[in-house]
Amino acid sequence: MIHVVLLVVCAVAIYLSCEWFVNAVEWLGRRLDVGKMAVGTILAAFGTALPESVVTLVAVTTGATEEARNIGVGAAMGGPLALSTVAYGVTGAMLLLKRREQRRAVPDTAGAPGAGPRAEALGGEKDMKRLAKDQQWFLPVFVVKVALGLVAFAFKPVLGLLFFGVYAVYFWREIRSGDDGEEDEELEPLRLRPRSVTPPTWAVAAQTLATLVVIFLASQLFVRQLDAIGPMLGLSTAVTALLLSPIATELPEIMNAIIWVRQGKTRLALANISGAMMIQATVPSGLGLLFTSWSFDHALLWAGLVTMAAIVYLLTTMRAHRLTPGRLAVAALFYVAFALGLIPLLA
Repeated sequence: MIHVVLLVVCAVAIYLSCEWFVNAVEWLGRRLDVGKMAVGTILAAFGTALPESVVTLVAVTTGATEEARNIGVGAAMGGPLALSTVAYGVTGAMLLLKRREQRRAVPDTAGAPGAGPRAEALGGEKDMKRLAKDQQWFLPVFVVKVALGLVAFAFKPVLGLLFFGVYAVYFWREIRSGDDGEEDEELEPLRLRPRSVTPPTWAVAAQTLATLVVIFLASQLFVRQLDAIGPMLGLSTAVTALLLSPIATELPEIMNAIIWVRQGKTRLALANISGAMMIQATVPSGLGLLFTSWSFDHALLWAGLVTMAAIVYLLTTMRAHRLTPGRLAVAALFYVAFALGLIPLLA
């Protein structure tokens, strides 16, 4: 019973911390004079993905056995899987709920011109091109990442450095990218200094760092509770590690997306997920290549294939400018397919 209580407490703590974090990171973006999209793809994504990368670093560098170090490899594969399926799916579901509430609030628009499926697309052609570009960065990197897990050769560890280089290029591109002339929107007051029209930099930095610490600690405690609850539900350690732990570790990104959708900042929500996916595809992978054999079993390969299938589906709808909340929510079904496919693999 105590594990269930702690699980709920951790989830609430993560959500509340994420509310303070997204508030602080938007002000941080204003302070650093970066584009609004870079706030999601770089600042927010880096902040929420950093704890998971640290966990991977600790696993691959301090693991006493090869099996212990391979925990980091599983984390490097589970993160992108959860983000490309569950995180996008939850975002789509939240958008559907929000639009349903808006239609109930203004019932007269139900039959108005432009209220059909085309009006439900997430942004215009420019927005879809921007979202598709992130997936186009992610997919080839992830394909190479999976392919390296199927072969063995002497200099494979050195290739880990290339993954760090890819993220450095992505980072530079995002920081230099603008917002296409869009005007800066009014930000909510900093939670730490609610009466300040323009909060001091120290307050922005303090709120950002403090919330990251809480998110990191609560996420780790959340994962430990899942590890304890899994066997209580009759789930094996392998199933818990591949199915439940990735969702737990990506919970901050999911919470950020929920909060930004609720605030009407869908672009930031999607940017946070795509930016976190780029980090998960490069930094943990680089660490895994440097410090482990980076060899995949059938379960890890299946995770990679499902992730690639989900990205191809999303990229196809984005390129056709047909990405709607409903189609975004469908991405979660790929995680269901992954779960079903694990049954014969782990039997």
